[in-house]
Amino acid sequence: MRYKLGFAAALLAASFLSTTASAKTFVFCSEGSPEGFDPGLYTAGTTFDASAHPVYNRLIEFKPGTTQPVAGLAQSWDISSDGTVYTFKLRPNVKFQSNASFKPTRTLTADDVIFSIGRQIDANNPWNKYIAGASWEYASGMGFPKLIKSIEKVDDLTVKITLTHPEAPFLADLAMPFASILSKEYADSLEKSGKKEQLNQAPIGTGPYSFVAYQRDAVIRFKKNADYWGTAPKIDDLVFAITTDAAVRYQKLKAGECHLMPYPNAADVKAMKADPNLKVLEQEGLNIAYLAYNTTQAPFDKPEVRKALNKAINKKAIVDAVFQGMATPAVNPIPPTMWSYNKSTQDDTYDLEAAKKMLADAGVKDLSMKVWAMPVSRPYMLNARRAAEIIQDDFSKIGVKVEIVTYEWAEYLSRSKAKDRDGAAIMGWTGDNGDPDNFLDTLLGCDAVGGNNRAQWCNKEFDELVKKAKVTADQAERTKLYEQAQLVFKKDAPWATIDHSLAIVPMRKNVVNFVKSPLGAFTFESVDLAD
Repeated sequence: MRYKLGFAAALLAASFLSTTASAKTFVFCSEGSPEGFDPGLYTAGTTFDASAHPVYNRLIEFKPGTTQPVAGLAQSWDISSDGTVYTFKLRPNVKFQSNASFKPTRTLTADDVIFSIGRQIDANNPWNKYIAGASWEYASGMGFPKLIKSIEKVDDLTVKITLTHPEAPFLADLAMPFASILSKEYADSLEKSGKKEQLNQAPIGTGPYSFVAYQRDAVIRFKKNADYWGTAPKIDDLVFAITTDAAVRYQKLKAGECHLMPYPNAADVKAMKADPNLKVLEQEGLNIAYLAYNTTQAPFDKPEVRKALNKAINKKAIVDAVFQGMATPAVNPIPPTMWSYNKSTQDDTYDLEAAKKMLADAGVKDLSMKVWAMPVSRPYMLNARRAAEIIQDDFSKIGVKVEIVTYEWAEYLSRSKAKDRDGAAIMGWTGDNGDPDNFLDTLLGCDAVGGNNRAQWCNKEFDELVKKAKVTADQAERTKLYEQAQLVFKKDAPWATIDHSLAIVPMRKNVVNFVKSPLGAFTFESVDLAD
Protein backbone atom coordinates (compact mmCIF):
# COMPACT_ATOMS: atom_id res chain seq x y z
CA MET A 1 0.00 0.00 0.00
CA ARG A 2 1.32 3.45 -0.86
CA TYR A 3 0.66 6.63 1.11
CA LYS A 4 0.65 10.16 -0.18
CA LEU A 5 3.11 12.54 1.44
CA GLY A 6 0.79 15.12 3.03
CA PHE A 7 1.63 18.57 4.37
CA ALA A 8 2.85 17.30 7.72
CA ALA A 9 5.13 14.68 6.18
CA ALA A 10 6.49 17.18 3.67
CA LEU A 11 7.21 19.59 6.48
CA LEU A 12 9.05 16.89 8.39
CA ALA A 13 11.01 15.82 5.35
CA ALA A 14 12.10 19.42 4.86
CA SER A 15 13.26 19.55 8.46
CA PHE A 16 15.43 16.47 7.89
CA LEU A 17 16.99 17.97 4.79
CA SER A 18 17.83 21.17 6.61
CA THR A 19 19.35 19.41 9.63
CA THR A 20 23.06 20.06 9.94
CA ALA A 21 25.73 18.08 11.73
CA SER A 22 25.50 20.49 14.65
CA ALA A 23 21.70 20.33 15.02
CA LYS A 24 19.51 17.30 15.59
CA THR A 25 15.81 16.92 14.86
CA PHE A 26 13.86 14.08 16.44
CA VAL A 27 10.44 13.20 15.04
CA PHE A 28 7.88 11.33 17.13
CA CYS A 29 4.91 9.96 15.18
CA SER A 30 2.35 10.59 17.92
CA GLU A 31 -1.02 8.89 17.81
CA GLY A 32 -3.34 11.82 18.46
CA SER A 33 -3.83 15.52 19.04
CA PRO A 34 -3.54 17.13 22.48
CA GLU A 35 -6.68 18.57 24.00
CA GLY A 36 -4.64 21.60 25.09
CA PHE A 37 -1.33 22.49 26.71
CA ASP A 38 -2.29 23.14 30.33
CA PRO A 39 -1.81 19.70 31.95
CA GLY A 40 -3.99 20.48 34.97
CA LEU A 41 -7.09 20.52 32.80
CA TYR A 42 -6.76 17.01 31.35
CA THR A 43 -6.11 13.33 32.02
CA ALA A 44 -5.14 11.86 28.61
CA GLY A 45 -1.64 10.53 28.04
CA THR A 46 -1.64 11.96 24.51
CA THR A 47 -2.08 15.44 25.99
CA PHE A 48 0.54 14.91 28.70
CA ASP A 49 3.10 13.68 26.16
CA ALA A 50 2.68 16.95 24.24
CA SER A 51 2.55 19.29 27.24
CA ALA A 52 3.52 18.14 30.72
CA HIS A 53 6.59 16.16 29.75
CA PRO A 54 8.40 18.37 27.21
CA VAL A 55 7.39 21.82 28.50
CA TYR A 56 6.92 21.55 32.27
CA ASN A 57 8.34 20.13 35.49
CA ARG A 58 6.80 19.25 38.82
CA LEU A 59 7.89 19.60 42.44
CA ILE A 60 8.54 15.86 42.44
CA GLU A 61 9.53 13.81 39.41
CA PHE A 62 9.66 10.08 38.77
CA LYS A 63 13.13 8.64 38.33
CA PRO A 64 13.30 7.77 34.60
CA GLY A 65 12.11 4.25 33.91
CA THR A 66 10.65 3.79 37.41
CA THR A 67 7.80 4.85 39.67
CA GLN A 68 10.22 6.13 42.33
CA PRO A 69 9.56 9.77 43.35
CA VAL A 70 12.73 11.91 43.31
CA ALA A 71 13.57 15.61 43.58
CA GLY A 72 12.26 17.84 40.80
CA LEU A 73 11.68 21.57 41.15
CA ALA A 74 11.74 20.87 44.88
CA GLN A 75 15.31 19.92 45.73
CA SER A 76 14.29 18.68 49.19
CA TRP A 77 11.26 18.38 51.48
CA ASP A 78 10.24 17.64 55.04
CA ILE A 79 7.10 15.87 56.26
CA SER A 80 5.65 16.47 59.71
CA SER A 81 5.44 13.54 62.13
CA ASP A 82 1.66 13.35 61.71
CA GLY A 83 1.96 13.26 57.91
CA THR A 84 -0.10 16.39 57.27
CA VAL A 85 2.47 19.15 56.64
CA TYR A 86 4.85 19.06 53.66
CA THR A 87 7.53 21.74 53.40
CA PHE A 88 9.28 21.98 50.04
CA LYS A 89 12.58 23.76 49.34
CA LEU A 90 12.66 24.93 45.72
CA ARG A 91 15.70 24.86 43.48
CA PRO A 92 17.23 28.32 43.14
CA ASN A 93 17.71 30.04 39.77
CA VAL A 94 15.29 27.87 37.77
CA LYS A 95 14.42 29.86 34.66
CA PHE A 96 11.10 29.92 32.84
CA GLN A 97 10.97 29.78 29.06
CA SER A 98 9.92 32.71 26.90
CA ASN A 99 8.02 33.30 23.67
CA ALA A 100 7.37 36.19 21.31
CA SER A 101 4.95 37.89 23.72
CA PHE A 102 6.50 37.03 27.10
CA LYS A 103 9.97 37.39 28.58
CA PRO A 104 10.22 36.38 32.25
CA THR A 105 11.77 38.86 34.66
CA ARG A 106 12.30 36.41 37.53
CA THR A 107 13.09 32.78 38.26
CA LEU A 108 10.87 30.12 39.84
CA THR A 109 9.40 31.07 43.22
CA ALA A 110 6.82 29.82 45.69
CA ASP A 111 4.27 32.07 43.96
CA ASP A 112 4.34 29.81 40.89
CA VAL A 113 3.66 26.69 42.95
CA ILE A 114 0.77 28.32 44.81
CA PHE A 115 -0.71 29.56 41.52
CA SER A 116 -0.36 26.20 39.72
CA ILE A 117 -2.01 24.11 42.43
CA GLY A 118 -4.29 26.70 44.01
CA ARG A 119 -6.28 27.40 40.84
CA GLN A 120 -7.20 23.69 40.65
CA ILE A 121 -8.66 23.40 44.15
CA ASP A 122 -10.30 26.78 44.79
CA ALA A 123 -13.54 27.44 42.91
CA ASN A 124 -13.17 31.15 43.68
CA ASN A 125 -9.70 31.42 42.15
CA PRO A 126 -9.86 33.74 39.10
CA TRP A 127 -8.09 31.04 37.07
CA ASN A 128 -10.39 28.20 38.10
CA LYS A 129 -12.73 28.73 35.15
CA TYR A 130 -10.43 30.53 32.73
CA ILE A 131 -11.61 28.40 29.83
CA ALA A 132 -15.08 26.99 29.21
CA GLY A 133 -15.68 23.62 30.80
CA ALA A 134 -12.59 23.65 33.02
CA SER A 135 -13.12 20.85 35.55
CA TRP A 136 -9.59 20.06 36.84
CA GLU A 137 -10.53 16.43 36.45
CA TYR A 138 -7.50 14.97 38.18
CA ALA A 139 -7.37 17.32 41.15
CA SER A 140 -11.11 16.99 41.68
CA GLY A 141 -11.24 13.24 41.16
CA MET A 142 -8.41 12.68 43.63
CA GLY A 143 -10.11 14.83 46.25
CA PHE A 144 -7.47 17.58 46.34
CA PRO A 145 -9.98 20.37 47.13
CA LYS A 146 -10.89 18.55 50.35
CA LEU A 147 -7.41 17.19 51.03
CA ILE A 148 -5.36 20.40 50.79
CA LYS A 149 -6.12 22.69 53.69
CA SER A 150 -3.67 25.42 52.67
CA ILE A 151 -0.69 26.27 50.46
CA GLU A 152 1.55 28.91 51.99
CA LYS A 153 4.62 30.84 50.92
CA VAL A 154 7.23 30.65 53.69
CA ASP A 155 9.73 32.57 51.56
CA ASP A 156 10.52 32.83 47.86
CA LEU A 157 12.01 29.33 47.75
CA THR A 158 9.94 27.59 50.41
CA VAL A 159 6.36 26.31 50.12
CA LYS A 160 4.32 24.68 52.88
CA ILE A 161 1.34 22.47 51.98
CA THR A 162 -0.93 21.48 54.85
CA LEU A 163 -3.33 18.57 54.44
CA THR A 164 -6.56 17.91 56.28
CA HIS A 165 -5.43 14.33 56.90
CA PRO A 166 -2.47 12.07 56.06
CA GLU A 167 -2.37 10.90 52.45
CA ALA A 168 -0.02 7.98 51.73
CA PRO A 169 0.42 8.60 47.95
CA PHE A 170 0.67 12.41 48.19
CA LEU A 171 4.32 12.74 47.08
CA ALA A 172 3.70 10.41 44.13
CA ASP A 173 0.56 12.42 43.29
CA LEU A 174 2.64 15.59 43.04
CA ALA A 175 4.86 13.90 40.45
CA MET A 176 1.88 13.39 38.14
CA PRO A 177 1.43 15.59 35.04
CA PHE A 178 -1.59 17.49 36.39
CA ALA A 179 0.66 18.94 39.13
CA SER A 180 2.98 20.65 36.60
CA ILE A 181 4.25 24.06 37.68
CA LEU A 182 3.34 27.03 35.48
CA SER A 183 4.57 30.63 35.56
CA LYS A 184 2.36 32.98 37.57
CA GLU A 185 4.13 35.93 35.97
CA TYR A 186 3.11 34.64 32.54
CA ALA A 187 -0.47 34.11 33.71
CA ASP A 188 -0.58 37.65 35.12
CA SER A 189 0.63 39.10 31.83
CA LEU A 190 -2.04 37.17 29.90
CA GLU A 191 -4.74 38.31 32.28
CA LYS A 192 -3.62 41.92 31.91
CA SER A 193 -3.78 41.68 28.12
CA GLY A 194 -7.16 39.90 28.14
CA LYS A 195 -5.71 36.68 26.68
CA LYS A 196 -6.06 34.19 29.51
CA GLU A 197 -6.91 31.35 27.11
CA GLN A 198 -3.34 31.53 25.77
CA LEU A 199 -2.18 29.73 28.91
CA ASN A 200 -3.69 26.61 27.34
CA GLN A 201 -2.46 27.35 23.82
CA ALA A 202 1.05 28.79 24.12
CA PRO A 203 2.61 27.09 27.16
CA ILE A 204 5.51 28.46 29.20
CA GLY A 205 7.27 26.15 31.63
CA THR A 206 10.67 25.15 33.02
CA GLY A 207 11.01 21.84 31.14
CA PRO A 208 13.63 20.50 28.72
CA TYR A 209 11.87 21.78 25.59
CA SER A 210 10.16 25.05 24.73
CA PHE A 211 6.93 25.12 22.75
CA VAL A 212 7.29 26.65 19.27
CA ALA A 213 4.07 26.06 17.33
CA TYR A 214 1.10 23.76 16.85
CA GLN A 215 -0.72 23.11 13.60
CA ARG A 216 -3.91 21.40 14.76
CA ASP A 217 -4.08 17.66 14.07
CA ALA A 218 -0.82 17.80 12.11
CA VAL A 219 2.41 18.95 13.77
CA ILE A 220 3.68 20.21 17.13
CA ARG A 221 7.16 21.76 17.24
CA PHE A 222 9.44 22.20 20.23
CA LYS A 223 13.01 23.40 20.57
CA LYS A 224 15.66 22.66 23.15
CA ASN A 225 15.37 24.86 26.23
CA ALA A 226 18.82 26.47 26.39
CA ASP A 227 18.19 27.54 29.99
CA TYR A 228 17.01 24.16 31.26
CA TRP A 229 18.04 23.60 34.89
CA GLY A 230 18.57 19.86 34.42
CA THR A 231 20.76 17.90 32.03
CA ALA A 232 20.55 19.59 28.63
CA PRO A 233 18.66 17.61 25.96
CA LYS A 234 20.73 16.15 23.13
CA ILE A 235 18.01 16.97 20.59
CA ASP A 236 17.75 20.52 19.23
CA ASP A 237 14.31 20.26 17.61
CA LEU A 238 11.57 17.92 18.76
CA VAL A 239 8.65 17.34 16.38
CA PHE A 240 5.39 15.53 17.05
CA ALA A 241 3.99 14.34 13.69
CA ILE A 242 0.37 13.57 14.56
CA THR A 243 -0.56 10.35 12.78
CA THR A 244 -3.72 8.66 14.03
CA ASP A 245 -3.54 5.54 11.85
CA ALA A 246 -1.11 2.92 13.22
CA ALA A 247 -0.44 1.52 9.72
CA VAL A 248 0.54 4.97 8.47
CA ARG A 249 2.77 5.52 11.52
CA TYR A 250 4.53 2.29 10.64
CA GLN A 251 5.01 3.35 7.01
CA LYS A 252 6.51 6.65 8.17
CA LEU A 253 8.81 4.85 10.57
CA LYS A 254 10.03 2.48 7.83
CA ALA A 255 10.55 5.39 5.45
CA GLY A 256 12.59 7.33 8.02
CA GLU A 257 10.00 10.10 8.29
CA CYS A 258 9.90 9.58 12.04
CA HIS A 259 12.25 8.07 14.57
CA LEU A 260 9.82 6.48 17.04
CA MET A 261 6.13 5.56 17.12
CA PRO A 262 3.68 4.41 19.80
CA TYR A 263 1.02 1.70 19.71
CA PRO A 264 1.72 -0.37 16.60
CA ASN A 265 -0.79 -2.80 15.20
CA ALA A 266 -0.14 -6.18 16.76
CA ALA A 267 0.01 -7.77 13.31
CA ASP A 268 2.99 -5.57 12.37
CA VAL A 269 5.25 -6.29 15.34
CA LYS A 270 6.83 -9.44 13.91
CA ALA A 271 7.87 -7.59 10.75
CA MET A 272 9.17 -4.68 12.81
CA LYS A 273 11.40 -7.02 14.79
CA ALA A 274 12.77 -8.50 11.55
CA ASP A 275 13.57 -5.09 9.99
CA PRO A 276 17.33 -4.38 10.30
CA ASN A 277 16.64 -0.63 10.37
CA LEU A 278 14.33 -0.86 13.39
CA LYS A 279 14.43 -2.04 16.97
CA VAL A 280 11.48 -2.84 19.23
CA LEU A 281 11.27 -2.28 22.96
CA GLU A 282 8.84 -4.38 25.00
CA GLN A 283 7.69 -3.81 28.56
CA GLU A 284 4.92 -5.00 30.87
CA GLY A 285 2.23 -2.34 30.84
CA LEU A 286 0.85 -0.90 34.06
CA ASN A 287 -2.55 -0.64 32.44
CA ILE A 288 -6.13 -1.79 32.01
CA ALA A 289 -8.76 -1.58 29.28
CA TYR A 290 -12.38 -1.78 30.33
CA LEU A 291 -15.98 -1.26 29.27
CA ALA A 292 -17.60 1.26 31.64
CA TYR A 293 -21.37 0.93 32.02
CA ASN A 294 -23.24 4.05 33.05
CA THR A 295 -24.50 2.68 36.35
CA THR A 296 -26.96 5.55 36.82
CA GLN A 297 -28.98 4.64 33.72
CA ALA A 298 -31.46 1.77 33.49
CA PRO A 299 -31.02 -1.11 33.04
CA PHE A 300 -27.30 -0.70 33.74
CA ASP A 301 -28.14 0.49 37.25
CA LYS A 302 -28.66 -3.17 38.16
CA PRO A 303 -25.51 -5.18 39.06
CA GLU A 304 -27.15 -8.38 37.82
CA VAL A 305 -27.60 -6.83 34.36
CA ARG A 306 -23.99 -5.67 34.25
CA LYS A 307 -22.72 -9.08 35.33
CA ALA A 308 -24.93 -10.77 32.73
CA LEU A 309 -23.40 -8.64 29.99
CA ASN A 310 -19.91 -9.35 31.35
CA LYS A 311 -20.58 -13.09 31.01
CA ALA A 312 -21.38 -12.56 27.33
CA ILE A 313 -18.02 -10.92 26.48
CA ASN A 314 -15.40 -13.25 25.05
CA LYS A 315 -12.32 -11.44 26.37
CA LYS A 316 -9.92 -14.02 24.96
CA ALA A 317 -11.31 -13.34 21.48
CA ILE A 318 -10.65 -9.61 21.95
CA VAL A 319 -7.11 -10.25 23.18
CA ASP A 320 -6.38 -12.61 20.28
CA ALA A 321 -7.86 -10.34 17.61
CA VAL A 322 -6.57 -6.99 18.83
CA PHE A 323 -3.26 -7.92 20.48
CA GLN A 324 -2.30 -11.29 18.95
CA GLY A 325 -0.87 -12.57 22.22
CA MET A 326 0.57 -9.28 23.50
CA ALA A 327 -2.05 -8.89 26.23
CA THR A 328 -3.89 -10.95 28.83
CA PRO A 329 -7.59 -10.91 29.81
CA ALA A 330 -8.20 -8.68 32.83
CA VAL A 331 -9.89 -9.77 36.04
CA ASN A 332 -9.32 -6.94 38.51
CA PRO A 333 -9.38 -3.17 37.91
CA ILE A 334 -5.61 -2.99 38.58
CA PRO A 335 -2.88 -4.84 36.66
CA PRO A 336 -1.29 -8.00 38.12
CA THR A 337 2.14 -6.30 38.20
CA MET A 338 0.88 -3.82 40.83
CA TRP A 339 1.20 -4.46 44.54
CA SER A 340 -2.10 -5.33 46.30
CA TYR A 341 -3.44 -7.18 43.24
CA ASN A 342 -6.00 -9.69 44.54
CA LYS A 343 -5.14 -13.09 43.08
CA SER A 344 -8.21 -14.71 44.68
CA THR A 345 -10.75 -12.69 42.66
CA GLN A 346 -13.04 -14.87 40.56
CA ASP A 347 -13.72 -13.57 37.07
CA ASP A 348 -17.10 -13.60 35.33
CA THR A 349 -16.87 -16.71 33.18
CA TYR A 350 -17.81 -16.55 29.51
CA ASP A 351 -21.21 -18.26 29.48
CA LEU A 352 -23.84 -17.16 26.97
CA GLU A 353 -26.64 -19.33 28.35
CA ALA A 354 -26.07 -18.07 31.89
CA ALA A 355 -26.01 -14.50 30.56
CA LYS A 356 -29.37 -14.97 28.82
CA LYS A 357 -30.94 -16.37 31.97
CA MET A 358 -29.58 -13.57 34.15
CA LEU A 359 -31.05 -10.94 31.82
CA ALA A 360 -34.40 -12.72 31.78
CA ASP A 361 -34.40 -13.01 35.57
CA ALA A 362 -33.71 -9.29 35.79
CA GLY A 363 -36.73 -8.57 33.58
CA VAL A 364 -34.64 -7.29 30.67
CA LYS A 365 -35.63 -8.14 27.12
CA ASP A 366 -35.18 -6.54 23.69
CA LEU A 367 -32.31 -4.43 25.04
CA SER A 368 -30.71 -1.97 22.63
CA MET A 369 -27.60 -0.09 23.75
CA LYS A 370 -24.62 1.88 22.54
CA VAL A 371 -21.01 0.81 22.88
CA TRP A 372 -18.55 3.67 22.57
CA ALA A 373 -15.26 2.95 20.79
CA MET A 374 -12.19 5.15 21.21
CA PRO A 375 -10.95 6.67 17.93
CA VAL A 376 -7.24 6.37 18.85
CA SER A 377 -4.80 3.60 19.66
CA ARG A 378 -3.73 3.37 23.27
CA PRO A 379 -1.34 0.85 24.84
CA TYR A 380 -4.21 -0.91 26.59
CA MET A 381 -6.47 -0.89 23.50
CA LEU A 382 -4.81 -0.89 20.10
CA ASN A 383 -8.06 -1.08 18.14
CA ALA A 384 -11.19 -0.16 20.09
CA ARG A 385 -13.38 -0.41 16.99
CA ARG A 386 -12.42 -4.04 16.52
CA ALA A 387 -13.01 -4.75 20.22
CA ALA A 388 -16.42 -3.06 20.00
CA GLU A 389 -17.34 -5.20 17.00
CA ILE A 390 -16.52 -8.37 18.94
CA ILE A 391 -18.62 -7.14 21.87
CA GLN A 392 -21.40 -6.26 19.45
CA ASP A 393 -21.35 -9.80 18.06
CA ASP A 394 -21.18 -11.34 21.54
CA PHE A 395 -24.15 -9.32 22.80
CA SER A 396 -26.19 -10.20 19.73
CA LYS A 397 -25.96 -13.84 20.82
CA ILE A 398 -27.88 -13.03 24.00
CA GLY A 399 -30.46 -10.86 22.23
CA VAL A 400 -28.87 -7.47 22.91
CA LYS A 401 -28.60 -5.07 19.97
CA VAL A 402 -25.53 -2.82 19.93
CA GLU A 403 -24.86 0.42 18.05
CA ILE A 404 -21.18 1.36 17.95
CA VAL A 405 -20.49 5.08 18.26
CA THR A 406 -17.31 7.15 18.34
CA TYR A 407 -16.13 10.75 18.35
CA GLU A 408 -12.92 12.70 17.85
CA TRP A 409 -10.63 11.96 20.80
CA ALA A 410 -11.01 15.18 22.79
CA GLU A 411 -14.78 15.08 22.27
CA TYR A 412 -14.88 11.39 23.18
CA LEU A 413 -13.14 12.11 26.49
CA SER A 414 -15.46 15.01 27.22
CA ARG A 415 -18.73 13.31 26.26
CA SER A 416 -17.90 10.00 27.92
CA LYS A 417 -17.69 11.54 31.39
CA ALA A 418 -21.22 13.02 31.21
CA LYS A 419 -23.45 11.68 33.98
CA ASP A 420 -26.28 11.04 31.52
CA ARG A 421 -24.10 9.30 28.93
CA ASP A 422 -25.88 6.40 27.31
CA GLY A 423 -24.66 2.82 27.05
CA ALA A 424 -21.13 1.65 27.85
CA ALA A 425 -17.80 3.19 26.85
CA ILE A 426 -14.52 1.46 26.07
CA MET A 427 -11.94 3.24 28.18
CA GLY A 428 -8.57 2.45 29.67
CA TRP A 429 -5.85 3.64 31.96
CA THR A 430 -2.10 3.52 32.36
CA GLY A 431 -1.00 4.17 35.93
CA ASP A 432 0.35 7.64 36.62
CA ASN A 433 2.22 7.06 39.86
CA GLY A 434 2.61 3.34 40.56
CA ASP A 435 0.11 3.39 43.45
CA PRO A 436 -3.15 1.35 43.50
CA ASP A 437 -4.95 4.51 44.58
CA ASN A 438 -4.31 5.91 41.10
CA PHE A 439 -6.59 3.20 39.70
CA LEU A 440 -9.06 2.41 42.45
CA ASP A 441 -9.87 5.87 43.77
CA THR A 442 -9.04 7.91 40.67
CA LEU A 443 -11.21 5.78 38.36
CA LEU A 444 -13.84 4.38 40.71
CA GLY A 445 -14.07 6.61 43.76
CA CYS A 446 -17.14 8.70 44.51
CA ASP A 447 -15.13 11.94 44.13
CA ALA A 448 -14.38 10.98 40.52
CA VAL A 449 -18.03 10.64 39.42
CA GLY A 450 -18.58 13.01 36.50
CA GLY A 451 -14.87 12.88 35.73
CA ASN A 452 -12.50 9.92 35.52
CA ASN A 453 -15.19 7.64 36.95
CA ARG A 454 -16.85 6.94 33.59
CA ALA A 455 -19.13 4.35 35.20
CA GLN A 456 -20.62 7.08 37.44
CA TRP A 457 -20.37 4.42 40.15
CA CYS A 458 -20.43 5.47 43.80
CA ASN A 459 -20.35 2.46 46.07
CA LYS A 460 -20.05 3.51 49.72
CA GLU A 461 -18.42 0.25 50.86
CA PHE A 462 -15.81 0.44 48.10
CA ASP A 463 -15.22 4.15 48.65
CA GLU A 464 -14.68 3.76 52.40
CA LEU A 465 -12.09 1.02 51.79
CA VAL A 466 -10.02 3.02 49.31
CA LYS A 467 -10.31 6.23 51.34
CA LYS A 468 -9.10 4.38 54.45
CA ALA A 469 -6.19 2.95 52.46
CA LYS A 470 -5.12 6.45 51.41
CA VAL A 471 -4.63 7.59 54.99
CA THR A 472 -2.86 4.39 56.09
CA ALA A 473 0.93 4.51 56.08
CA ASP A 474 1.53 0.76 56.48
CA GLN A 475 1.65 -0.88 53.03
CA ALA A 476 0.64 -4.30 54.33
CA GLU A 477 -2.53 -2.82 55.81
CA ARG A 478 -3.17 -0.83 52.63
CA THR A 479 -2.83 -4.06 50.65
CA LYS A 480 -5.57 -5.76 52.71
CA LEU A 481 -7.91 -2.83 52.16
CA TYR A 482 -7.29 -2.74 48.42
CA GLU A 483 -7.79 -6.51 48.15
CA GLN A 484 -11.21 -6.13 49.81
CA ALA A 485 -12.06 -3.22 47.51
CA GLN A 486 -11.35 -5.35 44.44
CA LEU A 487 -13.83 -7.97 45.65
CA VAL A 488 -16.50 -5.29 46.13
CA PHE A 489 -15.78 -4.00 42.63
CA LYS A 490 -16.09 -7.45 41.11
CA LYS A 491 -19.35 -8.17 42.91
CA ASP A 492 -20.98 -4.92 41.76
CA ALA A 493 -19.40 -4.98 38.26
CA PRO A 494 -19.42 -1.31 37.16
CA TRP A 495 -16.99 -2.36 34.40
CA ALA A 496 -16.30 -5.28 32.19
CA THR A 497 -12.55 -5.63 32.66
CA ILE A 498 -11.03 -6.41 29.25
CA ASP A 499 -7.24 -6.65 29.14
CA HIS A 500 -3.79 -5.74 30.41
CA SER A 501 -1.30 -5.29 27.57
CA LEU A 502 2.39 -5.23 26.85
CA ALA A 503 3.80 -1.84 25.87
CA ILE A 504 5.50 -2.14 22.45
CA VAL A 505 7.69 0.74 21.22
CA PRO A 506 9.26 0.48 17.73
CA MET A 507 11.98 2.95 16.76
CA ARG A 508 14.74 3.56 14.24
CA LYS A 509 17.98 1.72 14.91
CA ASN A 510 19.90 4.95 15.51
CA VAL A 511 17.70 6.07 18.43
CA VAL A 512 19.65 5.87 21.69
CA ASN A 513 18.92 6.64 25.35
CA PHE A 514 15.14 6.47 25.00
CA VAL A 515 13.78 5.45 28.40
CA LYS A 516 10.31 3.88 28.40
CA SER A 517 8.25 4.88 31.38
CA PRO A 518 6.31 2.14 33.18
CA LEU A 519 3.62 4.83 33.50
CA GLY A 520 3.14 4.90 29.73
CA ALA A 521 4.61 8.35 29.09
CA PHE A 522 6.68 9.19 26.02
CA THR A 523 9.43 11.57 27.12
CA PHE A 524 12.47 12.70 25.17
CA GLU A 525 14.70 14.68 27.53
CA SER A 526 17.46 12.04 27.32
CA VAL A 527 16.95 10.69 23.80
CA ASP A 528 19.67 11.04 21.17
CA LEU A 529 20.43 9.99 17.60
CA ALA A 530 23.59 8.05 16.83
CA ASP A 531 25.56 9.18 13.80
